[in-house]
Amino acid sequence: MFGESDYSFCYDSEEVSIRIDPLDGFFQYFRKSGDEEIRKVISGKSRKIVVNPVEPVNLPREVTRFLEVHFTPVAIEPDSSEIVYITFPVEIGVFLESKDDFDVLDIFTLSRPKYSLYGPPEEGVITRYHESTVSGTLPDVDRLKEGVIALSLSNASRNWVEVSRAVFDCSSLFLYYGHCVSLVARMNILSRDIADIRSEDRPLRDGMKPSILVIKARKTLIPDKIPFMMEFGVGD
Repeated sequence: MFGESDYSFCYDSEEVSIRIDPLDGFFQYFRKSGDEEIRKVISGKSRKIVVNPVEPVNLPREVTRFLEVHFTPVAIEPDSSEIVYITFPVEIGVFLESKDDFDVLDIFTLSRPKYSLYGPPEEGVITRYHESTVSGTLPDVDRLKEGVIALSLSNASRNWVEVSRAVFDCSSLFLYYGHCVSLVARMNILSRDIADIRSEDRPLRDGMKPSILVIKARKTLIPDKIPFMMEFGVGD
């Protein structure tokens, strides 16, 4: 499904059907996934679309820019680093291309979004919530539903720290796709309560392509790509 195509694009599976048909001098975009059906008329001469994974915080509406992943607790010894693999939910964007620019035509997901609160009600942030197992090797996933995060955990404290969650600012993500959808990130653990975390602009494997993200296509003002500071704990 993922990649660039002309208006002959067609994808059909048990879970989602997408096509673009000629319609009275224009074109009609059609998408059916679950009980949802979308139809949109497209004009213009570009006739190019791009379908790729996008930051997973757009549905069912834009309520947060933060993704929170809970995973099996990992104990990290002092002054050490470890790479773990966890999963995250995938949302899929369909973009119209024109003059080297992109506009959002459609966004959908094959998973049901869940939300949570990271931190106390007075100071915390609403997050898109996802539960994951943790692995020391690259897991097999359905790339239309889940992506893989290669997360480097670095414990800079003097104590063992148990880590079971990571919070990402999705305005600063770098997503890549190929054999899977991927994100490479680093968490610098300062204590059991504080860590900073950032996405790195590199693919999980060679040959993967960078995603067009919704925040860029909509020309949203992108904050400086500084680490997100987790101030309310790295464990349950």
